[in-house]
Amino acid sequence: MIIIDKDSQNVQKSENYIAIGSFDGLHLGHLSLIYKVVEVAKKNKGKSMVFTFKNHPKTLISKDNVPKLLMDNAQKAEVLKKHGVDMVCFKEFDLEFMKMTPKEFVKFLVVEYNAKGLVVGFNYKFGYKNLGNIELLRELQKEYGYELYIMKPCTYNNAVISSTRIRKSLEDGEVLDACKMLDSPYTLSGEVVHGRKIGRTIGFPTANLKYNKNFILPKVGVYYTNIKVNNSIYKGITSVGNNPTVEGKNLTVETYILDFDKDIYGETIEVSFIKKIRDEKKFNGVEELKLQLGKDRSFAINESYMSTLRI
Repeated sequence: MIIIDKDSQNVQKSENYIAIGSFDGLHLGHLSLIYKVVEVAKKNKGKSMVFTFKNHPKTLISKDNVPKLLMDNAQKAEVLKKHGVDMVCFKEFDLEFMKMTPKEFVKFLVVEYNAKGLVVGFNYKFGYKNLGNIELLRELQKEYGYELYIMKPCTYNNAVISSTRIRKSLEDGEVLDACKMLDSPYTLSGEVVHGRKIGRTIGFPTANLKYNKNFILPKVGVYYTNIKVNNSIYKGITSVGNNPTVEGKNLTVETYILDFDKDIYGETIEVSFIKKIRDEKKFNGVEELKLQLGKDRSFAINESYMSTLRI
């Protein structure tokens, strides 16, 4: 898969079918566009492309209101490659691009990327102040000679799937609902760093995750997780919280990895949230905490691995 960062790398040599959107999190609604663009590109002997932004538009328009990430661009590229996309363009959303009118944007796609087909969501808006819409895309078809494919909304529990809804599920601790809408578990990755090392004194050593603070955190609590370490997957118990029983002060993400005893300080791991076990609680001492952790471990032992986990 070709990743287009700045220049077009001569993509005009092929006839390109382009799925357009923010693709924030690549949930089931987004994936419906991906499946369609790959399908129509193959049918027409062209190339499939995903056009999205390197940075969220709100980083320019409303810096104080930028949503937390569900996926970074590296994760998006990994998923798009897995689904057979030929090219992905991560366009910088800057002042010049922000001022582009809807018609100028369509012309830009046709001229710069030789777009022969556009795939968009049912509520897609684009161009300066989001003045462009599906009706305008239909009107411009004849002038610019592209096919237009409009995808219907995808729903979960009788409501439309959206990135905003997924963030709300994570904020509420409903990680299983988020997983079903994303078609894969919500995942945090980061370096394992030294913590207070209290867990090891009671038989539950934890990996303290130094995660990207731009990512959304699930609600404070304890979760059943799957952990990717050096391309191997393990079951885990992950605490998102302040460790009140041992007078913790900082919000941490700490994971006890089952059947694992290697030194992984300094290594990067991935923590995928599968199911909530319980809320955070302040126990009456370390022994009571240890007893509860034993129950949490039994919960994790009896859970299945998540088959849609990205390997």
